[in-house]
Amino acid sequence: MSETNRTVSERLDALPFTRGHLRVLSGSGLGWALDAMDVGLISFIIAALTQHWGLTKGEGGLIASVGFLGMAIGASLGGLLADRIGRRQVFALTLLIYGLATGASALVGGLALLLIFRFLVGLGLGAELPVASTYVSEFAPARIRGRIIVILEAFWAVGWTASAIIGYFVVPASENGWRWAFVIGAVPAVYALVVRLGLPESPRWLASRGRTAEAEKIVAEFEASAGMGAGSGAAPSSPTPEVAPPPAPEAQAAAVHNRLAAIWAPEYRTRTAAIWAVWFCVNFAYYGAFIWIPSILVDAGFGLVRSFGFTLLITLAQLPGYAVAAWLIEKWGRRLTLSVFLIGSAASALAFGTAETEGAIIAAGMALSFFNLGAWGALYAVTPEIYPTSLRGTGAGWAAGFGRIASIIAPLLVPVMLSAGGAGLTFAVFAVFFVVAAAAAWALVEYRGKALEED
Repeated sequence: MSETNRTVSERLDALPFTRGHLRVLSGSGLGWALDAMDVGLISFIIAALTQHWGLTKGEGGLIASVGFLGMAIGASLGGLLADRIGRRQVFALTLLIYGLATGASALVGGLALLLIFRFLVGLGLGAELPVASTYVSEFAPARIRGRIIVILEAFWAVGWTASAIIGYFVVPASENGWRWAFVIGAVPAVYALVVRLGLPESPRWLASRGRTAEAEKIVAEFEASAGMGAGSGAAPSSPTPEVAPPPAPEAQAAAVHNRLAAIWAPEYRTRTAAIWAVWFCVNFAYYGAFIWIPSILVDAGFGLVRSFGFTLLITLAQLPGYAVAAWLIEKWGRRLTLSVFLIGSAASALAFGTAETEGAIIAAGMALSFFNLGAWGALYAVTPEIYPTSLRGTGAGWAAGFGRIASIIAPLLVPVMLSAGGAGLTFAVFAVFFVVAAAAAWALVEYRGKALEED
């Protein structure tokens, strides 16, 4: 690690939580919430289109799965691009792609075109999520980094709650309610411009690319906002940063190959296998459950509006889950917090699958929301930490991309599992996946309070 990189890293870790951190966190978090709103809306729209278009459960599962197929590809490509061209540019571009595709979905008249737009939505959404967590983690001081990432993830609950509110009030209001829901989901296309103009690039990434003047200028601005003097690596007097010319296409392709090979090098092999396993299992259980809960409740005879009301109540438990995880992750550490919330998710899934009364359904569903979203917060905190700066976007992106394979499969398998054994069997399978993820979490490296690796 070069002296400049060490200086930038140490100065970032020495900072208190500043207005600059709040701007990065809230700016990224709002984008995260809008992402969640889009993903959450599709669960309500599938239930509505099943009635309006006469879709089968298989077709409804296909609508969800094609979006997750786009997310798998987007997550893998987004991480590579983030390591190549920067975190902020990829963040803004992905918001723009999926926002425009969501708005266009409001105009479709049939299943085929809807599937095309849902794939494009997933492409943008999948690339944005791991890039955002990497971006924020590279600004956060080591002693509170885990807590900040869980707070970032908590914006997901805000967005999913917004989707539940739209699902309850807008989607069932008329035959075209689902179209208006898509229109509301197009807001990120406008927000992308705010992100591009308003947020700084990651100083750690800039330093790793040799753009030291830009990196140190950003760090100095954060130090100034905290009332601190510039560190030993203060920005040089020249205002023009030195930027190396872009490598040839052959060199770029080799760099991509090298980064992919590096995350499976002996030093990182165990943690890569473990994080991929956790991502796969959590994606399968989470999206298999929450994409289908509104439709499962409708099939149980509760009616569209009533089922959406139950789902709204269940969703409200996500925020307390994040809040508890944010507190515990710096007390217990990443691995223990993640595994405990995953075991809680498994128990809640079993309870939901066997619940029969309204009270039991709501209570078990709220517990599932609480534990599962707390686990997501811990997972997003630990994922970028286990790789150095040069591999962080790639490692986080490919872990998320591999996990999206499970989110593609799960919505397609849920109708089969429901037919074979009802909700009891379906949620028992989800519980098994949560337990496997909890076990895999113990193979991860614990980074509570430690500085991020630079090289």
